[in-house]
Amino acid sequence: MLFLPPKEYEYSIPMEESIEILETLCEKPLVEKTRYIVNDNGLEWEIDVFEGKNQGLIVAEVELQDEHQKIELPRWCGQEVSNDPRYYNVNLGKHPYSEWKRIP
Repeated sequence: MLFLPPKEYEYSIPMEESIEILETLCEKPLVEKTRYIVNDNGLEWEIDVFEGKNQGLIVAEVELQDEHQKIELPRWCGQEVSNDPRYYNVNLGKHPYSEWKRIP
């Protein structure tokens, strides 16, 4: 069963509180990733490089000003996955990328 993404909050929290949240409130297993910020053609992209059971997956995300904004995707960008629930963090925790069946 795939789930819709939970609401996200993006602001700094103290380290002690973040550890408590991870240990007591977050569903396990945790999704491990490193986020990089890349500026390309006037847009700020968030590049997530996944680790652990999702190693090998790299996802790029860009915030648009509105849903109809037209952009030219960078050459380094792969296929569009915005509407594929497998890529939501909540689903990557339950069904990691390493367990997806690959078509040769």
